[in-house]
Amino acid sequence: MAEPTSAAGAGAGAGVGPVALRTSPLAHLAERMRTATVAGPRGVTLTERPFSTMVNLRVDPASEAADRIEKSLGAPLPRQCGHTTASGCHTVLWLGPDEWLALSRSDGSDGTAVAAELRAALGADPGSVVDVSANRTTLELSGPAARQVLEKGCPLDLHPRAFGPGHAVSTTVGPVAVLLWQVDGAPTYRLLPRSSFADYLARWLIDAMCEYRGPELP
Repeated sequence: MAEPTSAAGAGAGAGVGPVALRTSPLAHLAERMRTATVAGPRGVTLTERPFSTMVNLRVDPASEAADRIEKSLGAPLPRQCGHTTASGCHTVLWLGPDEWLALSRSDGSDGTAVAAELRAALGADPGSVVDVSANRTTLELSGPAARQVLEKGCPLDLHPRAFGPGHAVSTTVGPVAVLLWQVDGAPTYRLLPRSSFADYLARWLIDAMCEYRGPELP
């Protein structure tokens, strides 16, 4: 069983809070992901980026509440499928015509502060702000062969002409539903599966990476 994320958790006593004691969904596979790393021109790496703050937003994009939420985030809500926006520590992914996922870089908090700020921005207007940070984890797949690894089980056209940095969509990788976000042109992808499916997805990706240890066949 995975150890607590804080050394203090080993002798947990009074004053140790839930943030210090939380364990990521893939802590038990950290070493396997490290040893699966492939270097060189066919290189690819897989890591977990746990404990990101994730807030699901529902609001009419034409409303004053949406304007207030945008000011709180410092970024506009993307208006088209696949689009993302970013400002400072926040990135916003389009999920639907009136739905978004706001991601914030982890700062050791549990995400409640971000959700509280956005609820205050929504006010009494129709919509919802829900902290879903515990609902998903994030896998980062990066390197020259990252796209080829994903193409083994993702139905999307991932060629740069169709999918590039800043794009994020709901799709599947293998049998697992994920949010797939391309971060940069390395390429680096972040995959956001439900926490309960993260183990299966990580093992699927580790297996898909194996062939890139060998030379490319002519």
